[in-house]
Order: sequence, then structure tokens, then C-alpha cells
Amino acid sequence: MFDFRPILLVIGVLLATLGCAMMVPAIVDLAAANDDWRIFAASSLLTMMVGGSLWAGSRGAPAELTLRQAFVMTASVWVALSAFGALPLLWSGIVPSYTDAFFEAMSGLTTTGATVIVGLDYAPPGVLFWRAILQWLGGLGIIVMAISVLPMLRVGGMQLFKAEAFDAPEKILPRATQISGIMTLIFIALTTLCAALYYIAGMQLTDAIMHAMTTVATGGFSSKDASIGHFDSAFIDWIAIVFMCGGSLPFMLYIKTLQGEPGSLFRDSQVRMFFILLAGFILTIWLYEHATGVHDGLDGLRYAAFNVVSIMTGTGYANADYNAWGPFSAGLFFVVMFIGGCAGSTSCGIKVFRIQVVFANLAQHLNRTIYPNGVFVPRFNGRQLGDNVIAAVQSFVFLYIFCFAALAIALNMTGLDDLTAISGAATAISNVGPGLGEIIGPAGNFQPLNDTAKWLLSFGMLLGRLELFTVLVLFIPQFWRM
Repeated sequence: MFDFRPILLVIGVLLATLGCAMMVPAIVDLAAANDDWRIFAASSLLTMMVGGSLWAGSRGAPAELTLRQAFVMTASVWVALSAFGALPLLWSGIVPSYTDAFFEAMSGLTTTGATVIVGLDYAPPGVLFWRAILQWLGGLGIIVMAISVLPMLRVGGMQLFKAEAFDAPEKILPRATQISGIMTLIFIALTTLCAALYYIAGMQLTDAIMHAMTTVATGGFSSKDASIGHFDSAFIDWIAIVFMCGGSLPFMLYIKTLQGEPGSLFRDSQVRMFFILLAGFILTIWLYEHATGVHDGLDGLRYAAFNVVSIMTGTGYANADYNAWGPFSAGLFFVVMFIGGCAGSTSCGIKVFRIQVVFANLAQHLNRTIYPNGVFVPRFNGRQLGDNVIAAVQSFVFLYIFCFAALAIALNMTGLDDLTAISGAATAISNVGPGLGEIIGPAGNFQPLNDTAKWLLSFGMLLGRLELFTVLVLFIPQFWRM
């Protein structure tokens, strides 16, 4: 019989933590003399009570997690946290329905950055802080999950990054607790530095803190309707570029750097390929801007670099409406949307390492075609790639494309136009934020979409954030009969 107690225990602890986090926007609203502090306080108490009850009722559960329990726990945690994280958004009245509140909370925790809130410039400070906190917590949670859970579950080739500490399911919970401590310290340090630089660059202190939280988490929620473009500052744009890239690098390499291996970051082939791809796309957009007269010189470089980095890392900030730059730039940004950052980071998408594995396998097949008797071994980071890893990556990429197409068709069937449906599916499953077109583009908003489309997009965000297999395996009847 399937034992849900270890799963409920984890959900209870995390809900209690989320409830504690709700007190931060309550204090912010109280300091600003905004009555919404009562809403956040009530939401906090309810969430902590439910979390505490789940924890108390599950005490005595086995300390180990089976493989099936690990799958169920990973998906259940994100759904439960989104369900309760939506409560203060709904009760504050900033959104008209629970559908919108859940969409916003899911977008926050999955660090997608798609929003249904109109009038951010005049929104209560507590609500704005809560959105930033959701993304910050979601970004930290994704890192811990990518290091401790996904490699053990062998999701999409993530076993490449399995550490010896996580070679068995029963080691997940205690080891994840240990490693989350140092990850949190690194995350706090990066966020603090980013906030300080934003403040020096001219942001108000509250704006600097909120944008730092969503920049390092590569989430993209902003306190302004015009996003980073509201500030119209080259200094701020370049700060965001640096920290968006920083959030997209493997955080385990940051630990190695702190342990006395400063060159480990740039010896990693995934990191090098990440920057090579960024440089290529930035140069292409910069030259296109110059050729079409959109932007010239260093100003064009800034706009090209900011928007390419924002889209490829899945942050979703905007400092300009790149839809207005022409069909070529829109098409290129659509392609960039799928790539993502590095494994073990807050970033999203297919991930750079999978692209490397696919091309390494392709190169092997081409070489065998030319030299039938030759011996060619595909490698990643100097290590030989096993057939199981290659098969896992190829399966992931195929399923990624299939899920994107299925989601786009489903969105189109709800009444969305082709461009909105296709780009909406892409931005949801890639956890980017803005799509293409007038409705959900960088100058638009997801509020006009119908409720069915919002629930589909919420599922797409969860699917993309948890690497597809972790969610889809739960819909296979054989999984529950094991």
C-alpha cells in the first residue's frame, strides 16, 4: 500500500515555512499603514495551521523515501505551495478570482514571471513583496530539487549530475536539508549584492530588494507594469544582465569556488557553451538592430544583450517591446525561449547540457557514417556519455516538443489566436514569462485570457519546471500499481 505520510510530512513542513514567509509582506503592509496586513496575517496563520497539522499527523513516518514517493512528493509540493500561496492574492482583491490567484502563485513559484495583475505601479506593497518572495523561494527550491531529487529520479539525463551523497532515495531528505543551508547562504549573498547595486544605480530601496529577489531567481516579476524598462537606465540593465547570468549557472560550482576551486566555473563545458550561445544570439540581434535602424551603437548592444539574456535565462524581464523590432527578432526570441540556462541553476528550458548531449550524439552518428570502422565516443565535460544518458536526453527533448505542441493545440481550442496559443505554450513550458503578440507579449499581460487557458498554462508551467517526466509519470496507471 502506498504510504503518503513521508510526503505529507514534507508538505507540512514546507507549508509552515510558506506561512512564516507570509508574515514578511504583512509587516511591510503594516509599516505602510495598508490594511492588507490583516489578510497576509490571516493567510499566514491558516497556512501554518494546515502545515503544522500535516506535520503532526505524519510524525513517525519512515525516514526513507521510495522512488515512487519521491516522484509524488516533488509534484505535490509545488501544487500545494501554489494553492496556499494564492490565498493572500485572492483575499487582497488584487485579482478577481482564484483562477487568477493560482496562476500568479504558480507563475511565481515556478519562476515563470507571467502575470495577470494590471496596475503594478499602484499595487499594495505587501502584494508586490509577496510575488517577489514566491519567486525567490521557488528559485531556491528549484536548485535544491535539481541537485538532490532529479538526478536520483534520472529525469531527462540529470543523472549526469548525481552526487554520491544522493545515490539512494532514502538520502534525499537529510542531505537536501544539509545542502539547502549553504545554497540559501549563497542565494542570500547574491540577492543582497544585487539589491545593493540596484539601489546604487537609482532604484528605491523596496524596488531594489524586490527586483534583486526576482533577478537572482531568474523569475522576472517586477513591481512596475513596464518591468525593468520603467527605470530606463543602462546601469540597471547591465546589473540585471550580470545577475540573470549568475542565477543561470550551476550553483554546485559556486560551492566548489568557495572551497578553493575558482576556475571550476569556467572549466565546465556547459558554462562555456552557455556563454557562447548567449554571445552568438546577442551579436545576431545587435547586428539586426543596426541594419534595421531600431537601435544603434552601444545602445543597441544593451537592448540586444538585456533581452536575449532575459529570454534565454527564462527571467522574462523586458526593457523594450522586441515584438516591434520585426519578424526576424521575434522568431529568434521564440527559438531562444526554449534553450534555457545550465542544470543545477534557477533557470529553465531544455537546458544547455541537453543540447550538448544531442549534438555530441549527432556528431558520433555523422562520424560513423563517414568512417564506418572508426571508434567515436560521445563525451560531456570530458566524461564518456552512456547510452542510458543519451536515450534519456533524446526522450526528454522529444517529449518537450510534443508537450509544447499539445499545449499549444489545447490553448488554441480554448479560443486563443494562433500566435498567442503557440507563444503562450512555449513561454509556459519554458518558464519564461512574456510571449509574443499584442496580448501576452512583453508589453502585454495574461489577464485577458479565459480561465481554461489560465489553468492549462498553470499546468504547463508546472510541467516545464519539474522537467516533464516528474509530473507525467503520475498519470500512468502502472505507476500506482507498482
